[in-house]
Amino acid sequence: MLDFAIFWDWLSFAVRWLHVVTSIAWIGSSFYFVALDLGLRQRPGMPVGAFGEEWQVHGGGFYHIQKYLVAPAEMPEHLTWFKWESYATWLSGFAMLCVVYYAGADLFLIDPNVLAMSVPTGILLSLATIGVGWVVYDLLCRSPLGNSDTGLMLVLYGVLVFIAWGLAHLFTGRAAFLHLGAITATIMSANVFMVIIPNQKIVVALIAGRKPDPKYGKIAKQRSLHNNYLTLPVLFLMLSNHYPLAFGTEFNWVIASLVFTIGVLIRHYFNTMHARKGNPTWTWLAAAVLFVIIIWLSTAPKMLTGEVKASSAAQVYVASAHFPAVRDTVLGRCSMCHAREPSYEGIYHAPKGVMLDTDAGIAEQAREIYLQAGRSHAMPPANVTHITDKERALLVAWFEQAGK
Repeated sequence: MLDFAIFWDWLSFAVRWLHVVTSIAWIGSSFYFVALDLGLRQRPGMPVGAFGEEWQVHGGGFYHIQKYLVAPAEMPEHLTWFKWESYATWLSGFAMLCVVYYAGADLFLIDPNVLAMSVPTGILLSLATIGVGWVVYDLLCRSPLGNSDTGLMLVLYGVLVFIAWGLAHLFTGRAAFLHLGAITATIMSANVFMVIIPNQKIVVALIAGRKPDPKYGKIAKQRSLHNNYLTLPVLFLMLSNHYPLAFGTEFNWVIASLVFTIGVLIRHYFNTMHARKGNPTWTWLAAAVLFVIIIWLSTAPKMLTGEVKASSAAQVYVASAHFPAVRDTVLGRCSMCHAREPSYEGIYHAPKGVMLDTDAGIAEQAREIYLQAGRSHAMPPANVTHITDKERALLVAWFEQAGK
């Protein structure tokens, strides 16, 4: 019978890979159309209703593209809609949230040292933050504030900073970053599903024998621009579990807030270039300065919180008869890197923030130890600490028997 933990790990891999593929498709089309829109030019003699045009060359051919703010006099037989890239990205991302963070809530979602809560409560809070984030954003966009792109962006940034701070006081550091990314990604996908596509359908149709108001296209364009500026921060947040110095530090919510600013600066550079409005190289200098600030914040000392105790879900692994031998194996083969002060040459911070120098740390990482060093030979890398087959078998027996 296939071991469930192995099956679940492969399921996580499959969902993660699907999410990567769909994200590439969505981000690619989003970046392309924003660049295209910014590069449109007007000229005398354009067809009636045409707003602008662009000539492009790619793949050995030339492309002549024209944009209409409302439906042209004659609609083409085939009209391509760019929407499923967004929907598939959000659905696969939510599936990954369920597989990794909801199924593994005791390990990845809930940190008793941050806020003690049950698994159902943690999952409900997770869903609530994602839903509320979209509602608040949408209400702000529909308010009179939505008439000012700059004013709206500044207020939305303040809201995101507050959300980052709040999430850091609800979940684990990595879950806080992931949820900030999930909230932002939900805003982006909901923009497509609930605003951009419906408004585009209105623009396509002829309502009651008249052409629709161009305002619908303007609203859709504003939401598309928001999506464009939010893309790079979301990418970082979705990959942030690989960067413990970002999510696992005292000022993680400040770091997340600065990442948003860096992403906006970089997109502003490319958007300005695509619009042929200059070469704002100052954005790169500003981004570099903010990055140095992030590095400094990541090394700021954490407040002492006392001895960390294993969660209730991890206690079963501490109570196992195999644990004393497992502890000796992990301390001897793994903790030279996975410790608060690594002793392995060239390692200055525990990889991925995983600490295996205490009983609680070992117990909390039981599943990963089982998969990475027991069932597979992924850890230690290249078996640099010479862990034996007998020791790997011990790790397997420990996890499987304790988990029954």
